Formats: sequence, structure tokens, C-alpha cells
Amino acid sequence: MCPGGRLPALSALAPLALMTGLMTPAPVTAANSTIGRTWPIAEPDALSEIEGRAAHVPDMKTAFGPRERWSAMQPAALGIARAERNRTVVPFYTLDQDIRLPGGKILYAKGYSFNPLAYVALPQRLIVVHPRDLAWALRTARPADFILLAAGGLSQAGDTDADAITLGERHGRALFLLEERVKARLGLTVAPVIVAQTGQKLMLTEVAMPPSPQRAAR
Repeated sequence: MCPGGRLPALSALAPLALMTGLMTPAPVTAANSTIGRTWPIAEPDALSEIEGRAAHVPDMKTAFGPRERWSAMQPAALGIARAERNRTVVPFYTLDQDIRLPGGKILYAKGYSFNPLAYVALPQRLIVVHPRDLAWALRTARPADFILLAAGGLSQAGDTDADAITLGERHGRALFLLEERVKARLGLTVAPVIVAQTGQKLMLTEVAMPPSPQRAAR
């Protein structure tokens, strides 16, 4: 041991110095090297190929006319709600074919009916409106709700001069078309109507919109 007891002190600091050295970044140098033969990439750039193909896609509006006239963009028609009314619907589903187990045994026979709401929950509401009432739907809808556009309402300039895609872009929210099968499935007859699950039923709240000067003029 050195005089003054310095050796033990240095020994105690040795692990700390070691850890400090390990944690301190040291200069690193790297070199590139080529092993074997190389060839240039023959495949075209994916993004350039997509852009090139997109440039040759025919203009759909020129080929088929405005989107609002396409048959695929035509929603199901509903009447206009004239009074406030609440009613319930049970969306029974009937199997159109047998459901069999892997061994061939029938689990559920064709014609079996059941209520899907007994097994699943509808987390969002459906707000079904004519385009003229879209502003009301946008104010009423929660972020998770679906807004469905129906046909059959009186026209009102501003929100009936465009298709659902254009309207969605205009208002910054996804909009959907009411399909005939959804109309029949939910028993819809008029709009505006709010569809929400209550237990194992659907509550349909039909809303009578107040008259407006534009509607009175029509």
C-alpha cells in the first residue's frame, strides 16, 4: 500500500473510469467495399410507374359524364318527414342457405331467423338525410356517426348540385349513399331520421325540419 492510503482510493475509482470509457463514444470509421459482381437496377421506379400509368387513365367525367348522373351514385329515395316520431325496428336476418359444420352436419338450417343485435353492438348512429338537410346533419352528427344521403327530397342550391364525393370533400367529412338494401333492412321510409341501437332494437327518430324561406318559395 502506498503512503497516505492512495492505492485503495484509486482502486475504488477504477470501475467508474471503466464505465465512463465504455459510455463515451469513440471515433468510428467505416469503409465501403464491393464483393462480387454488381448490376444496375433494371426495374423502373415504382412511383414513376404509377404516375406514368395514372397520366393515361381516361377522364371519367369526359367518358361517363358528371358523377351525380352515374347509376352507382344514385341513392335510395325516401319521403320527407312531416312530424316528429319515434319507432323501433328489430333487424331480423334470415339465412338463405344452410350453415354446416366441417363434417357436414347442419348447424343452422336455411330459413333460420335471428336478431344480430343480440350478439353485436352498433357503436355509431346512422343519420340519414336528403342533401338539402346536410348542414343540419353535419351539426348533429357525432365524430363516429355515419351520414347517409338519400334521394327524393326537394332540391336546394348548394348541396344538391354535386355528388356525395364532392360534398364530402367540400365539408371535410366522409359521406355515404343510402343503398336500397339498407333502406329495406332498417325499414326506412322518410328522412331526416336518426338510427341508433337501443338494447336489441333499433330506435328510428324521424325529425321534421322547420320550414325555410327557400322551401316555402318552392
